[in-house]
Amino acid sequence: MKASKLFSEFFESEKAAGLVLIACTAVSLSIANSGLGQAYQHIWHTDLFSRPIEFWINDGLMTLFFLLVGLEIEREIYVGEFSDLKKAMLPIMAAVGGMLVPAAIHFGLNHGTPFENGFGIPMATDIAFSLGILSLLGSRVPLMLKLFLTALAIIDDLGAIMIIALFYTDSLSLIYLVMSVALFGLMILLNRLKVDQIWVYLALGAWLWFGLYRAGIHPTITGVLVAFALPFRDGGEKSPSFRLQHMLHKPVAFLVLPLFALANTAIAVSADVIHSMGDANNLGIIGGLVLGKPIGIVLFSLLGIGLGWSALPQGINKTHLTGAGMLAGIGFTMSIFITLLAFSDMGTIVNAKVAVLLASLIAGVAGYIWLRMTLPGHGIEENAVKEETT
Repeated sequence: MKASKLFSEFFESEKAAGLVLIACTAVSLSIANSGLGQAYQHIWHTDLFSRPIEFWINDGLMTLFFLLVGLEIEREIYVGEFSDLKKAMLPIMAAVGGMLVPAAIHFGLNHGTPFENGFGIPMATDIAFSLGILSLLGSRVPLMLKLFLTALAIIDDLGAIMIIALFYTDSLSLIYLVMSVALFGLMILLNRLKVDQIWVYLALGAWLWFGLYRAGIHPTITGVLVAFALPFRDGGEKSPSFRLQHMLHKPVAFLVLPLFALANTAIAVSADVIHSMGDANNLGIIGGLVLGKPIGIVLFSLLGIGLGWSALPQGINKTHLTGAGMLAGIGFTMSIFITLLAFSDMGTIVNAKVAVLLASLIAGVAGYIWLRMTLPGHGIEENAVKEETT
């Protein structure tokens, strides 16, 4: 099977972004826990246009990340893995299990406490980090496993976006909500009228971001809405969707996500923070990501296969699904993002961020070791099989 040019580009950019994110996180944590820690943390809280720099990164630049994710979801629906329901059902079932089980673990430990709102934190998968770790295994990774993990992470992000919209929305302003709906409707109309100029949709998207922000809905949702309003047409290299997705890859991978990592991992890890990892909220996050993710992904994948709704792609076995499930426990970007929405107390946020980082580290190392042990010399074996068939 030959991967499409755009998927290959997407995978390569996410792979590189994952490695950059690892470096940025290590640097940020090192500085935050050095003598420069307070000055470094102050940088991200410095006001810019009456809002902290951290706000413009988390609520502004991250909209571009959601736009890229939305464009990739749209492509997968029209011409990718999701265009064939039988093929799409495996990552869909895996993603559903990978969201429900972690959420259930966290909710079960925190129901009736001030921390129950954090149930969405362990539901997310970080595309960049997970693909970055997978890339370290080189040619031994089957193409279908890359496609499966990418599709799983994309559906996961879509689920996280829906969770944000439904459960992490402030009180609504009807006037601005109507304004936002009208702007989105206008973009859909322009699409139907064959207006293909990207700048028109981006300009309207900026106003939509403002409308959603004032309406009380998290404005990063704008990215997904613009992605689905933008003309896809035939999906070819000249289509607006393809061109914008191509343009966004590197800025998102090497500017937006690294800035997000730097701003949100400026954490001074004290003894109190370490002791807090035994609290129910943090145990729910760690347990959800490290255990809930692989358990939910494997169980629901097997359920889908058992019911005849889906089938294992060629080159992937149940052992590989387990490894992918472990890597899906790397929550990082989306988990930290939901943490910022779920809690307002800074102490709780810091502790939850550390729990996310710790869980992501455990999941990443475990997934890498598992796949390294179960995919020995895959690239060599694959070439041998090809030679036998020619």
